[in-house]
Amino acid sequence: MSNFIVKKVAVLGAGVMGAQIAAHCINARVPVVLFDLPAKEGIKNGIVLRAIENLKKLSPAPFGNKDDAALIEVANYEDNLDLLAGCDLIIEAIAERMDWKHDLYKKVAPHIAPNAIFASNTSGLSITALSEGFDAELKARFCGVHFFNPPRYMHLVELIPTVATKPLILDQLEGFLASTLGKGVVRAIDTPNFIANRVGIFGMLATIHEADKFGLSVDVVDDLTGAKLGRAKSGTFRTSDVVGLDTMGHVIKTMQDHLKDDPFYSTYATPPLLAKLIEQGALGQKAGAGFYKKVGKDILRIDAASATYVAGGGKVDDIVARILKEKDPAKRMKALHDSTNLQAQFLWAIYRDVFHYIAIHLESIADNARDVDFALRFGFGWNLGPFETWQAAGWQQVATWVKEDIDAGKALSAAPLPAWVFDGRTCVHAEDGSYSVSRKTNIGRSELAVYQRQAFRAPVLGSGAVDGRTAGTTVFEDESVRIWHQGDEVLILSLKTKMHVIGAGVIAGLAKAIAEAEANYKGLVIWNADAAEGGAFSAGADLQSMLPLFISGGIKAIEPEVVKLQQAHQALKYANVPVVAAVSGLALGGGCELMLHAAKRVASIESYIGLVEVGVGLIPAGGGLKEAALRAAADAKGTDLLQFLKNYFMHAATAAVSKSAHEAQKMGYLTATDVIVFNAYELLHVAKVEARAMFDAGYRAPMPSLVPVAGRYGIATVSAQLVNMRDGGFISAHDYKLGTMIAAIVCGGDVDEGSLVNEQWLLDLERKAFMELLNHPKTQERIMGMMQTGKPVRN
Repeated sequence: MSNFIVKKVAVLGAGVMGAQIAAHCINARVPVVLFDLPAKEGIKNGIVLRAIENLKKLSPAPFGNKDDAALIEVANYEDNLDLLAGCDLIIEAIAERMDWKHDLYKKVAPHIAPNAIFASNTSGLSITALSEGFDAELKARFCGVHFFNPPRYMHLVELIPTVATKPLILDQLEGFLASTLGKGVVRAIDTPNFIANRVGIFGMLATIHEADKFGLSVDVVDDLTGAKLGRAKSGTFRTSDVVGLDTMGHVIKTMQDHLKDDPFYSTYATPPLLAKLIEQGALGQKAGAGFYKKVGKDILRIDAASATYVAGGGKVDDIVARILKEKDPAKRMKALHDSTNLQAQFLWAIYRDVFHYIAIHLESIADNARDVDFALRFGFGWNLGPFETWQAAGWQQVATWVKEDIDAGKALSAAPLPAWVFDGRTCVHAEDGSYSVSRKTNIGRSELAVYQRQAFRAPVLGSGAVDGRTAGTTVFEDESVRIWHQGDEVLILSLKTKMHVIGAGVIAGLAKAIAEAEANYKGLVIWNADAAEGGAFSAGADLQSMLPLFISGGIKAIEPEVVKLQQAHQALKYANVPVVAAVSGLALGGGCELMLHAAKRVASIESYIGLVEVGVGLIPAGGGLKEAALRAAADAKGTDLLQFLKNYFMHAATAAVSKSAHEAQKMGYLTATDVIVFNAYELLHVAKVEARAMFDAGYRAPMPSLVPVAGRYGIATVSAQLVNMRDGGFISAHDYKLGTMIAAIVCGGDVDEGSLVNEQWLLDLERKAFMELLNHPKTQERIMGMMQTGKPVRN
């Protein structure tokens, strides 16, 4: 075994991308030094310092915890080039000018360490051309590494070698990017704009062209090409606004400058409306106007004919909405192809244009069809890649339709589909891999060691790979849970309910899983099969399932269910084998409480955790406030308990939700010893490793103990603050009531300060408060409002 450890990264260029790449390295606890030009006035590192300050204001937040901004080391090219000698990876991220990049390379090259990897974050310039002037030794360590914006959130990184790049360098860098930074790595061929931007921007240009042809407004196009099509909900034009119209214009210009022999070259012309907006400085979201403009509370859209902003809100026609709901992809595509509706014809046209494009360009831009699909999925937010979509809809039938449109002059290019499309195949993805035109065979997935950490890799339609919903050996399964294992001494509990809400079935499944794990396994991991697909860990208690109980037995019928939930969480906490919660996505309310009671938590950086019950007029009653009291007492270590309790109280009273796993640590929902994972595909592997390690280290369940509480003194102090908030109009009277009830529980109730209570005492306080609130009309209003609209009612 040989380790490749990146001890320090240098990022050259503190612009939007460079600064955010540096921030994400800090998220991953990789030391980073951020360079830029020396400032002409004031502090010499002023440009970098301002960039770091700007990072704290960006939304979505580049940092998991914005306090970590202080960890970025600042530098400039005049005084600090010697710092490069201590860096294992150097990423250049300055403006997309070949001459500027070459000038910078001449400055930094003499200072790069002998074994360091040097990479450019260019979005489309030739990596080979960028390496001109390097000696052979540096050329062997140079490649492209193209992050997508915003780097923390976008899964894709394209890795682009030159013919001179050492294969080992690429393998090492892929391992670092995939595991340490949590990225989906796609290797691209060194062609203009690589894979994702090449196909994605072509797709956007084709969409703009077809929208103009069919006379569709930007809002209608966005409704058609967003979530209903299985793509980013922002659609086409709103996505352009978010990316920046100037950025989009630059990518288009790269295509115009370097793809003059492309059969689709005419499509690369900058759309007149886009050119006009750029000329006017309407560059999208960052400029306050682009294809859309916010005026007060209204979102206006650009009208192509008049170039003025008008009221938006255009929607998909009902008939097209019904077609898009068809679950059979072959029937759905046929309905679009055959329809006389203009919107349906538009959708078929943009599908056809992309299918035509990827068929012609697959050989030149990517090693195989899987890389194209992953690039669009990871970089543009498509649920299915274009080759997957084509294959699912029926390869030969779709190919025939595309050929007919080319022959009829309806396509964007007269270039015929390549011969391999019609070689008798029915797919490009199969069990033995994905088709490579250049190698004329199917190519399997990468076998780099880093991918052994992914129990279930990103799926490819048609590959036949098993996923976490069906893999392994099932011990028990019903409509609520699946209890299973992979033959490695760790039991897995997967929730199957919608958003993994917790009802009677999940509570019963939890008891079964604990009993089975204690009898036959080293540990239990709670992990859901959609963890890497944006699924929730658990959105909390299943309020809907309690309605029949409430209708048949009234409020009193709910109390036994609350007791069962509390008992289930206590059983989890005191299980005789380690229970590890593998957390990703939402862990709210009861989901947060479930996680809190595990022996350990392994959390994806994108974990959004909080006790949010006040949103429905309730208080946490599954042990969440009890755990807050215990954790505050442990934090205080005999000092002023109230100072430590206030944070836990405020988080619950305001329904605060962490914006990352790092923030959840700061809030106290995750502990310092919990593990943060950057690639959600590694979550199950790491959780199982932790469970086995705890068992092998001689794990024993914690001993129940008494906990000191703040008592009446703490309640009075917190309540005084709540009075000020209520009287100042910051919270409602019902919020005040909820706040005082939460304070009473976390402070241990009507007892003296410093009194020792047990966990059951605190659980009883939770349950009594919960039952009282269920009877309250204001709480009932909040519950009904949430169930009807999905949004909290403020009353």
